Amino acid sequence: MSFDEGLFAWVEDALEPIGAVTLRKMMGGATLYLDGIIFAILFEDGIWLKSDAESDAVWDSEGCERFAFTMKDGKVESMNYRRAPADAYDDPEAMQHWARLAVEAGLRAAARKKPRRKKPLQ
Repeated sequence: MSFDEGLFAWVEDALEPIGAVTLRKMMGGATLYLDGIIFAILFEDGIWLKSDAESDAVWDSEGCERFAFTMKDGKVESMNYRRAPADAYDDPEAMQHWARLAVEAGLRAAARKKPRRKKPLQ
């Protein structure tokens, strides 16, 4: 498993007008952040953009499949990421549009997380 580093470079360039894209390698792919907000994952030759219940209808209307993977036990799991529409791979304005939608989902997900409790000083 891997990801396309050329695709990362393209996304970085396409989104430069709206923010800084950073990458964190993990589990054979990479998580992408836009100004510190998780918005996508790169896996093999594709980009999968963050989604949630609020944005699912938009992704569904574009026919964007949900990210799914098979566990070692054969169980299929899915995550709240959608395959980017075809125009996102070659049109910077389209990538910016879809990335903004994904960042909004990322912001909503971050807002739902409970803050970590600080450990008491000893």
